[in-house]
Amino acid sequence: MKVYQGLDDFVKLPPSVVTSGTFDGVHIGHQKILERLKQIAGKEKKDSVVITFWPHPRFVLNSNGHKLKLISTLEEKVSYLEAIGIDHLLIIPFDKKFSQLTSQEFIQQIIIEKVNTKKLIIGYDHRFGKNREGSFEFLKANSAQLGFDVEEIPKQEIEEIAVSSTKIRVALESGKVEIATKFLGKKYELTGLVVKGDQIGRTIGFPTANINIEEDYKLIPADGIFAVIVKVKGAEYSGMLNIGNRPTIAGNLARRIEVNIFDFDQDIYSEKITISFVKYLRSEIKFSGIDALKIQLDKDKEEAKKYLK
Repeated sequence: MKVYQGLDDFVKLPPSVVTSGTFDGVHIGHQKILERLKQIAGKEKKDSVVITFWPHPRFVLNSNGHKLKLISTLEEKVSYLEAIGIDHLLIIPFDKKFSQLTSQEFIQQIIIEKVNTKKLIIGYDHRFGKNREGSFEFLKANSAQLGFDVEEIPKQEIEEIAVSSTKIRVALESGKVEIATKFLGKKYELTGLVVKGDQIGRTIGFPTANINIEEDYKLIPADGIFAVIVKVKGAEYSGMLNIGNRPTIAGNLARRIEVNIFDFDQDIYSEKITISFVKYLRSEIKFSGIDALKIQLDKDKEEAKKYLK
């Protein structure tokens, strides 16, 4: 997949099949759009092009946009799109100036002149341009004069619930990682560097790797204990992860993400590791002391292993 960092980096292609959107999480609804994009591109022997925006438009346009947490980092989104098999990814820097483009200007300047679109695939209720004024209805009514065809992908549903990035965020913030997995079509992941902790876990037989997530906009699931898969140096291990402030140890410590990797004894400080969430086991609890905590951790480990077989 060829990645273009901005419009100036993009070289005009032969007539192509195109879609655009933020694609946060690249969930199953997005995947349906992307598979259709690939299908048409293959049938018509044309390249597939995804246009996305960075930073997320809500970071720029909303006064409380800084509170938004994203399902995927930009690096993860690029990786997901490459794995799907997209030919070209155009990442447009989204700022106040770009946000002022009308829907007609966006279509003419970007979709037609810059990208050379032959067919545009868009998701259900997709809007574009200043004040989100552009719509499928407008494109369909004007496709002849615009010079490209347009197709809308119907709303994707699971168990009669429409999939959206917002619903996935809500599920993760509630600890419902199984629901997030269904909607994403893959396990939710966190990637970060292993940093030095206080090493208390080691003293009670549960050494943990403390993970620092560099991107402050990346969504961290609810506090609690999770069964997880840990990817380290290309290998996968079972483990259990705690998110929270460890109330049994010291009352009200800073929120941490720490994982106990089963059957693992390597020095991985400063290594980048990836956590895949499998099952929420329980909420974080304050126990009467370290011994009671250790008894519970033994139980947590056995339960985690059941879900990770």
